Amino acid sequence: MRGEILITDIIKKNKIEEVGAKNTEASDKMIGKWLKCDSCKEILYKADVKENYSICMNCGRHFRLSARRRILQTIDDGTFTELNEIMPDVNPLEFEGYLEKVNLLREKIKINEAVKTGIGEINGIKVAIAAMDGNFLMGSMGSVVGEKITLLIEEAIKEKLPLIIFSVSGGARMQEGIISLMQMAKTSAAIAKHSEAGLLYISVLTDPTTGGVTASFASLGDIILAEPGCTVGFAGKRVIEQTIKQTLPDDFQKAEFLLEHGFIDKIVDRREMKSTLTNILRLHGYGGEHK
Repeated sequence: MRGEILITDIIKKNKIEEVGAKNTEASDKMIGKWLKCDSCKEILYKADVKENYSICMNCGRHFRLSARRRILQTIDDGTFTELNEIMPDVNPLEFEGYLEKVNLLREKIKINEAVKTGIGEINGIKVAIAAMDGNFLMGSMGSVVGEKITLLIEEAIKEKLPLIIFSVSGGARMQEGIISLMQMAKTSAAIAKHSEAGLLYISVLTDPTTGGVTASFASLGDIILAEPGCTVGFAGKRVIEQTIKQTLPDDFQKAEFLLEHGFIDKIVDRREMKSTLTNILRLHGYGGEHK
């Protein structure tokens, strides 16, 4: 491996005595230009990981992506037009400190909300696309996220475009209470209208897709794809076990388990995602004049 000779010196330089220590915060983060894979514990060169679509070269683990990088990997260069980038701030429950936290996140990670939406092209095929971002309040769905996704779907119906949504979420946004839960119904109703218009919706599940997002638009795709090893579910495994008083399989809620039980249609390596989406779109009549 490219970094095997220098890794000892890098560890010493950063005064890290044990890279594999579970409780060592530095060992779970970047060490200069190096990154540790949480799955295989291999030390990886950051530039190599980025070039490999943020996938571990040793074990194939798919690291989480920002919405910006997701769109860069999926949409043709220079074709993406973002929609509704800036939306009015809302705090329906007047939750103390909520908007302050949102504004701090905006400054830190340079994204306005937990989803980016827009119109772009995939190998020349025009699509409406949304990419959620787990860096923003763990991709939780509040009223702004629900509104942005709904507006995108309405634009897709208007322009007769196929819809692609990359989901990653911890669920509903607790700071907005019932208003957050209402987004499940709103987005699902919009998806239904998109379907009634005879248009294709491809849902792509990434790690993790949970809670209200799973219980609404993420599970309503005409075709549902997933990245390898991603976690998908509504409630957590421990909560389910306590409720049904049964021990669940170790791979419960993993993409491979869900594929075996018919919840998803295909597991797609990130390096093959764009070509897979292109093939699906063309098989459904897109790429020429869609009728």
